Amino acid sequence: MGKKVTVVGAGFYGSTTAQRLAEYDVFDTVVITDIVEGKPAGLALDLNQSRAIEGFETKVVGVTTGPNGEGYESIEGSDVVVITAGLPRKPGMSRMDLLETNAKIVRQVAENVAKYAPNAVVIVVSNPLDEMTALAQLATQFPKNRVLGQAGMLDTARFSNFVAEALNVPVASVRTLTLGSHGDTMVPVPSKSTVNGKPLRDVMPAEQIEELVVKTRNGGAEVVALLKTGSAYYAPSAAAARMAKAVAEDSGDVMPVCAWVDGEYGIAGVYLGVEAEIGAQGVKRVVETDLDADERASLLEAAEAVRAKQADISSM
Repeated sequence: MGKKVTVVGAGFYGSTTAQRLAEYDVFDTVVITDIVEGKPAGLALDLNQSRAIEGFETKVVGVTTGPNGEGYESIEGSDVVVITAGLPRKPGMSRMDLLETNAKIVRQVAENVAKYAPNAVVIVVSNPLDEMTALAQLATQFPKNRVLGQAGMLDTARFSNFVAEALNVPVASVRTLTLGSHGDTMVPVPSKSTVNGKPLRDVMPAEQIEELVVKTRNGGAEVVALLKTGSAYYAPSAAAARMAKAVAEDSGDVMPVCAWVDGEYGIAGVYLGVEAEIGAQGVKRVVETDLDADERASLLEAAEAVRAKQADISSM
């Protein structure tokens, strides 16, 4: 039985994620769904026609879904489902501004995923990320390790890119880490960030690190403001696709993701940005990193901020 992955939502984020997943050539099938009639089928047709050029065999299938779950039978047997459905931000909007609208959409999608792909690992990318991940777990009733969110991978990539540009070094020589929430309580971890193996604090002044931290925290908003319509999708889709690949290959790769934390760092009972080992069942384990006192305090603060908001979503 070959591997199958579904991407729910055929906007820029969803379609780019589907393209990346297909081009990896590790899945037999990529299903892309959307509520816009014909759009996913058109994208699938186009993507399949690129196979001979890019040299991959993965088959892309596009399906229109209806308000009562029509079309969702096509996701049956999916090993991974990436949920990108929901409205993107507009300039001036915070991720939290999307809460009520996207909660309805994500709940409906999650219920259909539970019905048709009961063994899937679910990767949530809809905003506000931490809250929508918690909601997807409640709506699917899946074990918490099988529902995770894409946040830290993206924030870390942004942070690494800004450091590489500031120091004019190859991005491959930079390692950074961000924990906490995807948004205002993002916790950068300079103590675990390096350039060519040297601690970031040794090669960059503290105030410049702080500037790049703020830039990272606002990384999505900066893209939204420039684009005027829609939000970032190249870097976010790369992050989601890598996570899905780690699940499909049962790789055990350690990645910063939004995962259920149950005792690690002295924090329990909340979805939060942490490093985790990713495999066929989603999160194999949360990896605790040594943090300095400030970073640990910031992570606890992020946990409480997210906990308060996640408590609200159970009623949505």
